[in-house]
Order: sequence, then C-alpha cells, then structure tokens
Amino acid sequence: MNILSEVLNIVFSRNVIAAIFIPGLVTALLFIILIIWVERKIAARVQMRIGPLYVTKRFGGILQLIADMLRFLVSEPVIPSTTDRLIYTLIPILLLLLALLPIAVVPASWSLVVIKTELSLLAFVALTAISPMVIMIAGWASNNKFSYIGGLREGFMLLSYEIYLFVSLLAMTILYGEIDFLEIVSSQKVYWGVILNPLAAVSFFIAMLASTSRFPFEIPDAESEIVMGPFTEYNSIMYGLVMGANYLRLYSLSLAFSDIFLGGWLLPFNVPLPNFIITMFKTFIVMTIAVFMRAVYPRYRVDQALVIGWEKLFPLAIISVLLSVILRCLGVAL
Repeated sequence: MNILSEVLNIVFSRNVIAAIFIPGLVTALLFIILIIWVERKIAARVQMRIGPLYVTKRFGGILQLIADMLRFLVSEPVIPSTTDRLIYTLIPILLLLLALLPIAVVPASWSLVVIKTELSLLAFVALTAISPMVIMIAGWASNNKFSYIGGLREGFMLLSYEIYLFVSLLAMTILYGEIDFLEIVSSQKVYWGVILNPLAAVSFFIAMLASTSRFPFEIPDAESEIVMGPFTEYNSIMYGLVMGANYLRLYSLSLAFSDIFLGGWLLPFNVPLPNFIITMFKTFIVMTIAVFMRAVYPRYRVDQALVIGWEKLFPLAIISVLLSVILRCLGVAL
C-alpha cells in the first residue's frame, strides 16, 4: 500500500499535472489545433480564400482542418532512397521533443510548472536554441537541393534573430535582476514588462516570428521558392510532426512572452479566474497576433531579413538593454 500511495502521489503531483496538462502536452496540442484553425480563418477572411472560409461554413470550417489531420495520419510515409535513412526518420520525433522541452521551465501559475529552478530563464534560452540546429540537420539528411538551401537559410536566421531574442531577454533580466520566471512574474505586480521596456518586447516578438518561421520571415520554408525548404522530402505523418513542432515552438515562446512582458497570471484588477487561465489567455492572444501576420505581410527575401535584423532590430535590442540599465539605476522595477 505504501508503494501504491507513493506512485499515486507522484502521478497526481503538480509537476506531473503541469507536464501532461497545463502548460504541458495536452494544452500545447489543443493550442496547436486551435491556432491553426484561427490562422486559416484569418487568412481566408483577409485574402478571400474559398476553402477555409466557405467549406463546412456551418461548422466554422473546422472539418477541413480535421480532414487534413486525418490525411496526414493515414497517408503512407515515403522515405526517398537517397536520404540518410536513420537521421531522416528520427528528425521529426526529435524536433517535436525539443520543441516541448522549453515548456518544462515556463510556469503557467505559481504552482503549475514542471521544473522549478532559479535558473529557469537560462534553461529556457538553452533549450530554445537547439531546435533550429536540428532543422539544419534535416535539410542535410534529406539529400535534396531544396532542403539543403532551406537548411542554410535556417542557419542564417539562427545566427541573426536568435541573438536579438537573447539580447531582449538580457534586457529584462537586467531590469528585474532575476533569471527565474516566477520572480520575474512577481516583479510585474505594478508594471508589466511591456510597459517598462516596450523596445525589448518588440525585439523579442519580431525575433520570435523569425525563429518560428512566421510571416514575414517564412524564409526557410518558402514553398513558392524552394517547395518546403528543409522539409521538402517529408510527407505523411512525418511532415505533420515537423509542422506541429514549429507551432509548439511558437507556443513555448508565446508562453514565455506572456510571463516576461505581460505579467503572466497577474492582472491590474481582480478577476475571479484561476491563474493558469489568465496566463493561457494571454498566450493565445500573443499566438493569434503572430499568425495574423500571415494575412497582411508578404515574405521577405533572406537578404532583406538579414539587413533588417542587423541594421534595425539589433540596435533596437541594444537600446532596450540601455533602457533597462537606466530604469534599474532609477529603481523603477524594484
């Protein structure tokens, strides 16, 4: 009985609940389905796309999304003979796992966090930086010129926009003097991070769009130029996994954005709602804004994106650091 009791305590512990449900796997998958539907409806409304807008209109077009999901699940996987078979097969699973890992250190409330650590922000940065490198390997393992070009583009974006994302996070750690998500959220009881340092918020958000290949930075994929970039040779459920991994990265970065810049589960007024619902709502709003860019912005060329990054976004991120130093010296965030 003691062993059974210990097992039940572990299974129903807050850490396991956070890993499986909120903000873990179940919530992440639900958000992926919901945000893909939202993205299609927004793009259909703005660009007058007949399919998502009118197919099964009575049900909001959701049946088309379900049909696409079933198509990915039941289609026969085809592995080209010229690929590195082992690496090619492992990449989708590895990408999905690596996209899930950063969620483990990002809290949805005071108690709903998988791994509590005082270095949670550093852990998040380290875990976030791994996925783009795996995408480059996917382009190489596919042994396809379009995949190879897409992998190189991912490398270009990795060496530029990831830097701006980390610099904007550095600005917020200077502002609050903390590298623990829980303490950062606690420091925003009076002012949210986006109010104190909007430059860091803008820099982080744009870098997040580039890091997850959202428009106007959908450069590594670019289906009209290089088919599907690093994932040209992927099909069936394997393509569904790599596409889902990209949305998982968007989810984890949006969740981090909510905690760092939008006060997490804190509100300037009392609302009779559980803390995690407030955090999830903010995360959904951030993700919706990110996918909305698809409907209103065309894709940049890779050279345009790099010029914008180094000539505009990088100075903006540096200025956000200076702004945080000034605010810290003035004691505004204390």
